[in-house]
Amino acid sequence: MNSETRKNPALFAIFAGGGIAGSLDITYAILISAFRGTPPMRLLQSVATGLLGPGAYEGGASTAVLGFVLHFLIAFMMAAAFYLISRRFDFLVRRPVVSGLIYGAILYPFMTQVVLPLSAYPHPFVFRPLFFAINLFVHMFLVGLPIALATKKASG
Repeated sequence: MNSETRKNPALFAIFAGGGIAGSLDITYAILISAFRGTPPMRLLQSVATGLLGPGAYEGGASTAVLGFVLHFLIAFMMAAAFYLISRRFDFLVRRPVVSGLIYGAILYPFMTQVVLPLSAYPHPFVFRPLFFAINLFVHMFLVGLPIALATKKASG
């Protein structure tokens, strides 16, 4: 751990964990969307619909950039939440692989069942078992795990 990490482990955990998780997640989302024929700009605009509603699709590059920023803001918030919870429950830091996988498994249903319905996102969640399983797996390994490992590194 370098001196900057020791000076502010919370910032390291939040920005490293959230940055890595956000990068992995958006890369996966862009690739899977491209495979389905959806351009990256449209995918990023769909993130912006959470704030702007369906009008985000008409906003061009500016709403795509907003979607990109919102995506990472959410990833940083996820990392901050894990870091704060780990201050109270130190087993999360002692067992980062298990706790990260569990955290990711909690995040995906939380996003689909709580966050999206409370936002302006215009598409209702439809449970499709295979789609749900794949995205749960992605959130476990590409979101929860990097956040937990960054928190472990930040915690010494």
